[in-house]
Amino acid sequence: MGHSKSNDAHTELAVGRDLLAALPVDRKPWYRTKHMIQLNLILLVPLFASATTGFDGAMMNGLQTVEQWRSYFGTPSSSILGVINAVYPIGTILGVLPTAYLSDRYGRRVPLIFGLVLCIVGAAIQGAAQNLAMFIVARCILGFATAHIAQPSPIIITELAYPIHRGKITALYNTFYYAGAVFAAWSTYGSFPIQSTWSWRIPSILQGAFPTIQLVFIYFLPESPRWLVANDRAGEARALLVKYHAGGDSSSALVDYEMREMEGTIRLETETKTSYMDLLNTAPNRRRTLIAALVGFFSQWNGVGVVSYYLTLVLNNIGITKTSDQALINGLLQVFNWIVSVVGGALLVDRLGRRTLFLVSAAGMLVSYIIWTILTSTFTRTLDDQTGRAVVAFIFIYYFFYDIAWTPLLQAYCVEIFPYTLRGRGLSVTLGSAYVGLIIGQFVNPIAMEHLKWRYYIVFCCLLALLLFLTWFLFPETRGRTLEQIAEVFEGRQDDREAVGEKVMGERNEKSAVEHVNQKVDSK
Repeated sequence: MGHSKSNDAHTELAVGRDLLAALPVDRKPWYRTKHMIQLNLILLVPLFASATTGFDGAMMNGLQTVEQWRSYFGTPSSSILGVINAVYPIGTILGVLPTAYLSDRYGRRVPLIFGLVLCIVGAAIQGAAQNLAMFIVARCILGFATAHIAQPSPIIITELAYPIHRGKITALYNTFYYAGAVFAAWSTYGSFPIQSTWSWRIPSILQGAFPTIQLVFIYFLPESPRWLVANDRAGEARALLVKYHAGGDSSSALVDYEMREMEGTIRLETETKTSYMDLLNTAPNRRRTLIAALVGFFSQWNGVGVVSYYLTLVLNNIGITKTSDQALINGLLQVFNWIVSVVGGALLVDRLGRRTLFLVSAAGMLVSYIIWTILTSTFTRTLDDQTGRAVVAFIFIYYFFYDIAWTPLLQAYCVEIFPYTLRGRGLSVTLGSAYVGLIIGQFVNPIAMEHLKWRYYIVFCCLLALLLFLTWFLFPETRGRTLEQIAEVFEGRQDDREAVGEKVMGERNEKSAVEHVNQKVDSK
């Protein structure tokens, strides 16, 4: 069976009428199309980059519940815990600027390969740590490596993916955070009964597992076709699109359409040299940059940081203090997050839209946090077990609303709102602001949680109300457009979309007519 009118309606909703006109008429589902299966399997290499970051958060949550880890490092105080956790994003911030340069200058693959190698080295040092200083240095190295993995990966995904899959598959990138988190949480849960330092060394070493697998298969990952076009290698870009987007059909209308859009748009963008100042030199770019900074910062300051790295302190506040119970809740939470972020978020970005998901997420998190705060306050007065269990339930409810937008769209939304020449720098703003927010949180959250306890949650209720307001007035919808066409959302120009669409439709009709005539001749 080929596609249906219903599928065409959904496709048009996702990418627009112009691109729909260029798609093959008799296309099959991707899982029955050889070249699409190959492409999507190859994209697993950068997709798993997010798992490395997810592993770190869940591992640190898990290690804090392991008695052997606490005793080996002298039962770190809240402030020391803040340093141990904060050094990872500090290392990432140090790596963001050079990564953007390497990605634009040498291609998306070069910094990715460098980051994977360095991550394996950092995991080995972390697992072999003989003292707290060595453990902290290893985490700084891992953070620096993460920048070289996290910055180019979503970019190469969005620039290489099949057009009608771009929104979903780019949104899937950050959901793989939970693949790492699930792996870390359960490996920690499985190793904590070991009565030796291996109870924490095993999870620490396993932080290099995903990077090792990625490094083995990165040979098969091609370069971004948009980077090739920008570096006067359009022939290679076309050959790549013919292979992975058209299944070897060199006369494909889709490839013609993509090449015209890429070459026309990128040629205009690359006529002048760009720098970080270009992020602020026009009103559309200032709006893009503000959105990128807000998305990054609020990804850490919408309340998630309290649970992501300090679940132990949250559970202690509601009377759940047994190590096995805390580790089990941590493990179940990661599985829940992964399922919701994929099914309720990434797979719906084209159907519901990015703006809708952000708004529903902000409103849901706000209501959940208010109820969570009230329940925690009640528990501290009554010590009622049912109230404590209700708090755990609302942690999961809060995460449901977080996962439908902030997990899938953190990088996916930001890479698509920037034009090609600013995409790397724009994503660096998002990552930089996210890790600045994370660093602040790593120092502030444990201290505030220890001294203010449930009252600290009121701060996040206020911040979530502010986030809802900013999302309503600043975040535009971007679905229904190709990567090159999203510029019109910010700059109000059509970029000859109608002309391009009519030209492609005319070429398709002409090609169909010729094929029809040839078929009649052959039949005679």
